[in-house]
Amino acid sequence: MATSSSPLPFLLIMMSLLIISCWVLATSASNFYQDFDISWGDGRAKILNNGDLLTLSLDKPSGSGFQSKNEYLFGKIDVQLKLVPGNSAGTVTAYYLSSQGPTHDEIDFEFLGNLSGDPYILHTNVFGQGKGNREQQFYLWFDPTANFHTYSVLWNPKHIIFSVDGTPIREFKNLESIGVRYPKDQPMRIYSSLWNADDWATRGGLVKTDWTQAPFTASYRNFNANACIWSSGASSCSSSSNNSNAWLAEELDSTSQQKLKWVRNNYMIYNYCTDSKRFPQGLPPECVA
Repeated sequence: MATSSSPLPFLLIMMSLLIISCWVLATSASNFYQDFDISWGDGRAKILNNGDLLTLSLDKPSGSGFQSKNEYLFGKIDVQLKLVPGNSAGTVTAYYLSSQGPTHDEIDFEFLGNLSGDPYILHTNVFGQGKGNREQQFYLWFDPTANFHTYSVLWNPKHIIFSVDGTPIREFKNLESIGVRYPKDQPMRIYSSLWNADDWATRGGLVKTDWTQAPFTASYRNFNANACIWSSGASSCSSSSNNSNAWLAEELDSTSQQKLKWVRNNYMIYNYCTDSKRFPQGLPPECVA
């Protein structure tokens, strides 16, 4: 009878839609094999768990690193990272965006290792056309070695916002109108590395790396880039006609500004904008602004 057979086409359609949606989710899910290349380390960097986990290791002969397959010109990018536990003095785990060349742009997260029991230092910096010297440093309000935490960069034409677990810790605004260089013209890749910097990383180089603790290992998962991919001189966002790129105009709302103020008041330990000894001729213009 027609009435008994009529649900079959509907069920077939629903099953097809379910299969298609599962395929879309599977292909759009982040995977380190798809998104990154191991760039150095002679086997010390590893992609594990079918691409869901990436680890970097450092021993006395060498550290290791990876880089993104894609270049980006603006993006909302985050990754979950678990830092080297125990005595990590002398080590640096760097996660950053950078272009190439002497006038490169760069947006940096660097995690400076510690003696057991001391806090990690989160070091941030922004380069515009080869000019950096914009360091701000923070302690974290949790143990970054015990669990994974999310470290994010929002980079759009007007703002760069560094965030930790969704809490903004730093904002760098586009102030080209007063002569401040801002990274907006050069596409950048994502890089990460784990390396030995015991000449400066821990207490200005006073504490050296204890190689009896090696290998040192940092772990990464859940990378996500809602970003404009740069390819053949063009941006993937230029032809977008939907609202998926609303982050291109995103800025801090009043609640986020309060969170930023809380971090600065309680966890900032260095700010180049207050270091008048470093700038005897006057603070950089963005600091005055």
